[in-house]
Formats: sequence, C-alpha cells, structure tokens
Amino acid sequence: MVSQHDTKLLHKDVANNEALGDASLSKNQNTSSTALILEGGSYRGIFTAGVLDVLREKGVTNFESVWGTSAGAINSVSFKSKQIGRAMRIMLAFRDDPRFMSFRSLVTTGNIAGGEFMYEEIQNHLDPCDNKAFNSNPMQMYAVASDVTFGTPAYLHVKSLPDDIKMVQASASMPTVSRMVELDGHRYLDGGTTDSIPFAAALGLPDGQAEHPVVIPDHKPAKKALVIVTQDHDYVKTDMNEQIAIRSQFYTAYPYYEAALASRSERYMDQRKQLFELQNEGKVLVLEPPEPVEVKVNEKSGEALLSLYLTGRKVAFDRLEEIKSFIE
Repeated sequence: MVSQHDTKLLHKDVANNEALGDASLSKNQNTSSTALILEGGSYRGIFTAGVLDVLREKGVTNFESVWGTSAGAINSVSFKSKQIGRAMRIMLAFRDDPRFMSFRSLVTTGNIAGGEFMYEEIQNHLDPCDNKAFNSNPMQMYAVASDVTFGTPAYLHVKSLPDDIKMVQASASMPTVSRMVELDGHRYLDGGTTDSIPFAAALGLPDGQAEHPVVIPDHKPAKKALVIVTQDHDYVKTDMNEQIAIRSQFYTAYPYYEAALASRSERYMDQRKQLFELQNEGKVLVLEPPEPVEVKVNEKSGEALLSLYLTGRKVAFDRLEEIKSFIE
C-alpha cells in the first residue's frame, strides 16, 4: 500500500508539469466548439488519464465541454481542475487500499468503490481536488449516470465542486456492487449501462438506433468531438456482466433499467459503429488503445496500471499534431 507520505511525493513530482500546463493554457484561452468525450471502464480509465495529462502539458485544452461516463467522469474532474497527474496518482497510490475498491468495502459499505473514502477523504484531503481551479474553468462538465427508474441516461451538469461531487459518484456507481445514489428525487447508477460514450449527446445527434437527437437543456451542441475510448478498435462486447446483474434480481422493481441492462451490449456495439462512421465523416476524432486492454476492473498490479497509463501518453504524443489540427 502506498502511504500518504508517498502520495505527497507524487504531488511534488508533477508540480513542474502542472505549471507548464497552466503556462501553455494562458496562450490559448479561446474555447473551440469541440467537446471532449471520455469513456469509462474502471481502472482502464488510467489510459485516458495518460492521454489527458499530455493534452494539458501541451496546452491542448480549449474544449467547450467535457463529458464523462463512470471513470470518465472521475477523469473529467482532474482535467477540468488542471491537475496533471492527479488521476494517475490516485489509481496507483490507492489501488491496494481496501477502502478504495475491494470486496471488503462492498461488504462493509455497500459499495465496491468506497464512496466516503473516494469522494470525501481522497477528494478533499489525501489528494485534494483544486475546487477553485475547477469552478473558475469555463469548460462545462457533464457526468453521465443511469436513471434507474426510467432506464435512461441522465446528463448531470457538474457546475461546482464540492457541491456536485455526488453527480460524479452517481456516474461511477457500478450495478450490483454499488448502492444507488439519490439526487433530487432520482435514483442513479453507473452511466455505462445507458450511454457509455456520450458523443451523441454532446453533438446533439440521435444515439445509435434512436430516431431523435439527444437534447440537453441549456446545452448548445458541439460541432465536433475528441473521443477517448478505453477498448481497442476491434473490441467486441459480451453481455456477461449485465446478465449477472439481471440474475441478481436486485432490479426487479425497475423493469426499464433491467431492459437497459439486457440491451446494453447490442447498443454499445451500435454506438461504436456510429462513432467510427462519424470519424470517417470528420466530425469526431477517436483515440483508443492500440492493443486489447488486459487491465481488470479491480486491477491491483501497479506495473499493469503504469504500463496502460504510459500507453495513453504515447498515443497522445504520437497523434498530438493531428489532435491540434482537429480541434482548431
């Protein structure tokens, strides 16, 4: 287990990069009509963290909005708060802490990812979010959660921290191993069930086989989107996890949510098909791992996590000029 002292050293290690990122940002204050879209995937999100750190180090940050599902929402927080290395530090420093993500946490708290530890202790004390930087950044943030009653995606506008941190927790509360998060009379679980890669919402397009565009109140659709996914190009999703959730009978009182679970794999593959079609049309640019990702949902290997983080950095460096050209 990495100690709190080690975590503070990790803070110090990236201090120069954070200063560099802020200096680069000052040269490019105008936002583009480009959305940044972040897929989830639990610890696979460390690939995304690697990409985002390079973007911020190089000042490629002029996005109108950032949209994150599950781990993508968690990554969105550190990107918007301009904290280079923070998402990576947290995953590496606390990966084997049973309070962070473990079956012990599930048994003792009802959440496999310890809610109070992640969204209070780490968020505010152990590796605190720079709430001032987050709140002053004009880039809009949306965390995608699943409304359990209706079985539909909810695009939660994260306007201010720490006030809205429950929205991020809702987005990342995995079914069967998390308690529902209740906000404003709604019950939410992980957004991956209903919208894993929310590019359609950001662009104001129909999602997959839907007939009508996704409409978000007070949101003007972006013209294009940079999309970071956490599976390789040839990935094919099975419905094993969703079938486990259905057979658990935890959600028999929520038939629309059960229907969303049952159709998730098909909808996800339709979504990926639409995503790559849009890339061919020039409306999106997709960054993805070059090889199948072997990192597990509850990965404990620091070596495996660091390797995937470095893979994300390499993808960003290799395609940096393409990314810059796309969002200009």
